[in-house]
Amino acid sequence: MTSTEIDLRSYDTPFSDVHDFAQMVLPLRGKLTLDINGHGAVLHPLRAGFIAPGLVHKQFSDAPNASLILDFDLGAVSPRTAGLLAQRPFLSVSAATAKLIDFMSMLQGQGAASAAVLANWAPLLLESLTSQPIRPASRLQAALTRFEAQPGYPWNTERMAAVACLSVSRLHRVFREQLDSTPQAWLSAMRLRYVCRQLVESSLPIAQLATQAGYADQSALTHAMRRAMDITPLAYRQQNQTTIR
Repeated sequence: MTSTEIDLRSYDTPFSDVHDFAQMVLPLRGKLTLDINGHGAVLHPLRAGFIAPGLVHKQFSDAPNASLILDFDLGAVSPRTAGLLAQRPFLSVSAATAKLIDFMSMLQGQGAASAAVLANWAPLLLESLTSQPIRPASRLQAALTRFEAQPGYPWNTERMAAVACLSVSRLHRVFREQLDSTPQAWLSAMRLRYVCRQLVESSLPIAQLATQAGYADQSALTHAMRRAMDITPLAYRQQNQTTIR
């Protein structure tokens, strides 16, 4: 397995499985029993479960329940995180971790939990679950998910730094180290990517797309696209949109 995937599931009758990728069971509602190689525990919104690759496991419940299931490549996780997960397959969910889980549950329900979003979110979740000090790079990756989910929010460097739990100067440094960009340059490019995708995939009026992406009006969007891409929003739509739904 080379990518990170997420799904919403519920369990009733006992179901046994084994797979060659790692899995986190993140309960949202209700309780379920998770047995891993003969060692079991009851999971609920305050206790998550980690299943290492190759381990036989069984999930079941006699009451309504729902969990986010995160499948991921354990080889892509830092050795320290992987070691801590192996030591404690049943993990307490702190208030901060619960907010991360709730946020991803919302995105998954909206169909917005893309591979890129998951790649940004998963490292922060795993570090939070294993009670490690959160690395600045992980904070940034999780913050990028928030920014991309709300392109129309009036982001500035101060607000972006607050979301990433970094100072403004540290935010600039981490952006440069991780993305070879500045916060504002990355934000401008992200908003243009959002607009371009919507121009192709939707029939929403360009003026509406402009405000959804954080531009003052259609004229501001047109100016930004001309400067960055040498094309207007209408011309981009006409060139790239084959079918307007």
